[in-house]
Amino acid sequence: MASNEPRRVSDLETLKAFGHPLRMKLYRALYISRKATASQLAELVDEAVSLVSYHLRKLADHGLIEEAVQQGKDGRERWWQPASKGLNFHDEDFSDAPEKVATAAAVGRLSFDQHTELYRSYLDSSQIWSPKWRSAASSSEYLARLTADELAALNREVHEVIDRYEEAGRARDEAGDTEGRENVAMHLYAFPFRI
Repeated sequence: MASNEPRRVSDLETLKAFGHPLRMKLYRALYISRKATASQLAELVDEAVSLVSYHLRKLADHGLIEEAVQQGKDGRERWWQPASKGLNFHDEDFSDAPEKVATAAAVGRLSFDQHTELYRSYLDSSQIWSPKWRSAASSSEYLARLTADELAALNREVHEVIDRYEEAGRARDEAGDTEGRENVAMHLYAFPFRI
């Protein structure tokens, strides 16, 4: 990856470019794969290679992904990789105009819908996973009374723990420790609410 830091998406055009259902799926698949061709990604998302190539170019136009060093012997096929270690979106970057607020909310809903679809898929097929994997998986809801500063601190700590595990897992995977290793999604939402 070009940058070991997450990219903060703060402009409306990049947000709109990312806010497409297939582009979100492609970004996720590429993030897990680390490097892939349009053909490989098309197989993962079950779409035509030409369509996948188009959407990959749109992601690249906005600096969300980039060309990777050639991996294969066939120099005709482009390899892609994420341009950063993930993406961050912050409400304050899109709160100064109604169009920005609406777009950020729409992209957030789309992302949440994809997270829900991914989790539902796990629930529908959970019996194909071993008891060890089913036991390791979790679904929890935590309710607390916090200040905004306390919530921000909690989020930072949780993200640090997740980053530590992700980096260690990637390092072990790249070193050849692949047995029993699977893609794992962890979705975390932390927000205020009133009853």
